[in-house]
Amino acid sequence: MRIAKDNVPVLIDVPGAIARHQTDFGDATGYAVMGAEYFSFGSGTDLTELLNGLEGDACQSPHWGYVVKGAITAMYTDGYEETSTAGDLFYWPPGHSVRAEDDTDIVMFSPQREHCTVIDHIKRKVNA
Repeated sequence: MRIAKDNVPVLIDVPGAIARHQTDFGDATGYAVMGAEYFSFGSGTDLTELLNGLEGDACQSPHWGYVVKGAITAMYTDGYEETSTAGDLFYWPPGHSVRAEDDTDIVMFSPQREHCTVIDHIKRKVNA
């Protein structure tokens, strides 16, 4: 799920401040501690091969985030792809990989335990 800033409903619009709020933006039920992450990807970076060996050969952690610059495509195990660009909010449910379309920076919030499992797997693959 992605949503451009201008499509997030405005709840408060007063001189000096605008507050936008999107409801029903993913479900964190059943997850414990969250981690905050800042990722930078070079253009063309594709994590798919690094996720091989995980359940479904995909990241099984959900992520909520914001594209600071660039463009990134989430590729889901059902074949669906969705590209988020600078200024977009995104939610990636479990069962995805990602590919950077440009030099891309993103900020993400993820369940710590689930995403650390994925990060540790990637680190082992990179160091092998």
